[in-house]
Amino acid sequence: MISTIESIYHRLLSHHGHPRWWPAKTPYEVVVGAVLTQNTAWGNVEKAIANFGDAHDLSLSPQSIPLSPEAILSADLPDLAAVIRPAGYFNQKAVYLKTVTEWFAKYDFDAAAVRREPLEKLRGELLATKGVGPETADSILLYAFDFPTFVVDAYTVRFCDRYPIDAGKGYAVVKAYFEANLPRSVEVYNNFHALIVINGAKHCRKKALCEGCPLGVECGRVG
Repeated sequence: MISTIESIYHRLLSHHGHPRWWPAKTPYEVVVGAVLTQNTAWGNVEKAIANFGDAHDLSLSPQSIPLSPEAILSADLPDLAAVIRPAGYFNQKAVYLKTVTEWFAKYDFDAAAVRREPLEKLRGELLATKGVGPETADSILLYAFDFPTFVVDAYTVRFCDRYPIDAGKGYAVVKAYFEANLPRSVEVYNNFHALIVINGAKHCRKKALCEGCPLGVECGRVG
């Protein structure tokens, strides 16, 4: 017998289809995106990422720093902040990009080397990194390195409150609830988080637009 939360997952997947989530050319680009998306809309992150130069060009022009870990580590903070300005909090995020890149450097910028390490060890390292909280850490581990760790964000919390799903309160408790009631699967965790965001942006907004929502009359918020 599948759980209520798994049933909701399949309903969202049937309605919205398989989300092609977090478009990126490399795992490191996902790491950068996970930092830049803090406290801003994804459209602003896309503008910031577009400001980076070709990752194969290591000339380090201040006008176009390549999107590579080596280039970001070598770049001056003011130049890096100028590149990521569209993402907001650019001075702060420039520092965070440096610190998370220093973490990646411990693995020689090798995604395969990261994937050989235990999930909990990596998560602990990331949470000890300046500028990386639980949501950012789990986003990096799930989307960049394919670890089964569920990401909780504001859309997830709103969804649980409105449906309602008694997932508890606080990041760790809500994360544990989803992981306990879903198959331990990178694909499922990836898809479900994406589907909650997609459905949240379309229907479960701050001011809900319930008409056409695939969760229908079962949601406590409808009407």
